[in-house]
Amino acid sequence: MNINDNNLEVCGKQPMTGFYRTGYCRTGEQDKGTHTVCATVTDEFLEFTKSKGNDLSTKKSYFPGLKAGDNWCLCALRWKEALEAGKAPPVKLSATHKKTLDYVDKSMLEQHGVGVI
Repeated sequence: MNINDNNLEVCGKQPMTGFYRTGYCRTGEQDKGTHTVCATVTDEFLEFTKSKGNDLSTKKSYFPGLKAGDNWCLCALRWKEALEAGKAPPVKLSATHKKTLDYVDKSMLEQHGVGVI
């Protein structure tokens, strides 16, 4: 379910996102980072997360490397940290998993929400 108690929508398939690489921001026991926030990454966010030790923009053998405009399932706490630093990327609410609400107030997500990305 998404944060509005509706069926979770696809976040992105180009590149394929989600902890389980299904395109959905689903989570489970193995997902220690709670990759539940569907966001459209920005250059500002990519620089911010790189400065925190998580380089999402560099391609690796198992990871495509992201560029501004890509949809990606972000860790809920990393998104919240970016929010507090004024660097949070926009969120696709319909594709953001309800588990996110354990970490981020719904009103904060809604303030950064977009309908379709």
